[in-house]
Amino acid sequence: MLANPLTKTLRDRLGGGLIAAVSVAAMVLFTLWTYQDVDTSFYYELPPAVLEVMGIDPDGSGLGGMAFGSMYDFIAAIVVAGIAISIGASAIAGEERDGTFGLLLGNPLSRRGVLLSKTASMLLIVAVMGGVLYLGAIVSAAWMGTDTRGLHLGAISLALTVNALFYGMLAQAIGAWTGKRSVASATASGLMIIGFLLASLLPLMEMEGLAKIFPWYYYNSSSPLNNGLHGGHLAVLVGLTTLSFVAGWLGIERRDLREKGTDVTLVDRLRANPRTQKAMDRLAGSTRVSRIAVKTTSDFQSLATITAGIVFYMGLWIPILFNFIPEDFVEIFASFPDALIAMIGGVDMSTATGFITGEIFSLTAPIAIIVLMNSMGSKALAGEEESHTMGLLLGNPISRTRVVMEKVVSMVVYALTFAVVTSVGVYLGVLIGGQDEVTIGGIVAISALLSLFGLVFGGIAMAISAATGKTRLANWVTTSVAIATWFMFSYLSLSETTAPLVELSPFHWFLGSDPLLNGMDWLGATLMLTTFVSLVLVSVPLFNRRDLRG
Repeated sequence: MLANPLTKTLRDRLGGGLIAAVSVAAMVLFTLWTYQDVDTSFYYELPPAVLEVMGIDPDGSGLGGMAFGSMYDFIAAIVVAGIAISIGASAIAGEERDGTFGLLLGNPLSRRGVLLSKTASMLLIVAVMGGVLYLGAIVSAAWMGTDTRGLHLGAISLALTVNALFYGMLAQAIGAWTGKRSVASATASGLMIIGFLLASLLPLMEMEGLAKIFPWYYYNSSSPLNNGLHGGHLAVLVGLTTLSFVAGWLGIERRDLREKGTDVTLVDRLRANPRTQKAMDRLAGSTRVSRIAVKTTSDFQSLATITAGIVFYMGLWIPILFNFIPEDFVEIFASFPDALIAMIGGVDMSTATGFITGEIFSLTAPIAIIVLMNSMGSKALAGEEESHTMGLLLGNPISRTRVVMEKVVSMVVYALTFAVVTSVGVYLGVLIGGQDEVTIGGIVAISALLSLFGLVFGGIAMAISAATGKTRLANWVTTSVAIATWFMFSYLSLSETTAPLVELSPFHWFLGSDPLLNGMDWLGATLMLTTFVSLVLVSVPLFNRRDLRG
């Protein structure tokens, strides 16, 4: 049974997809419950353009429209697309990375046969997630007695499913052409996040024509929840998905497949260079076991470069973009009610500091660093077990504790590097944009807090990895925690009953004090650092006491 790539992928991936979909459906139910205590009339005092970006019907669709619009228009779409990207990036490139492609082809399967099986599994898993979200919406509305007349719950569920399939198929095509999972995953994820931001912002700046070059535009610009499916936009997404599949179909036949371990890493290149060989040999250690931190740092160089590059790019152009926002829209930002401001991190979007925080640090940067730290943490220990290299490491005179600490060092190095790259990008953008009110101290503070914020989620992933030895479980639990704590930070403040819970969210520790404007929040920094150190200390005994998998 499991010799069939379709059934094996379903076994490995369907559980994670179901957990993610059920989690989002539960968040929808909780959102409906939270909104019961909130006077939502303030929404309809906002300009129609703003409501459309938020996925809310400007003509008034009641509590259900606001709850489902805010959740399905972004959170659900990001989660389902993220699952699809993970499946697509691993379809071909993941098998090559793990050295299992040769085993698959040892069966009566062609390369394209494997690709078809992987594609079918992606279609099934994403379709099941879309179905769960649709049923979750129906059940939640019925349970809470929410009026859904005028809402097209089936249309938004189908639209986010097709949207996710495009990004998943794009990741699969990139993986088929390059054989590099990290490149496939980071490229598709970067396009998704940047597309979401620009497809939302550019139409407000009377630049809708430019927004149409981003696939995300064809998912939510027509507001399928309120208006139903847009045939033309759906056709564009289906066409892009088909083209991506065809690209993967062609790419898989035109390339020599990689064997596991054939990548030439940054460390390998430095050791091959006569000018850096001596220094790298000292750093890397003996030929029996290279320094684990160096190897781990090298293993994640592609993902780190792409995620940090995305944030650098956003930091560079968002301050410049602020100068081109029409004056009347700045006035709209200034008139946002307190409840809505709380949902975007409590910042004043009419100012340069608030706009930069809202557009970079409330969404893009947290997602980017969570992706990087989650990947590093979940693979830190469980990844070595799954790739059967842990025995080789521990066969040398090193302790399990040293393995954990070496992995921690590599995570800290990348977190600090991420902070530096982010600081430089935002500083250059502010310098070019001429926003004198944004200080260097504020930029450094929010970037440093960002690095600590990422380490918290890296620590969660590492602890689960140490306890279970299962990469996917560590990955999805950490992702679920990230989504849940973002939800706490963004929505629970709307209700007096749940507002105190906001202070338990790492997002609040990171952004609650508006550090770009007010400088370093030492309490938040202490909480995040303490949480990370505690998770590392917990990981050591969990790893030391567990029978490792063969």
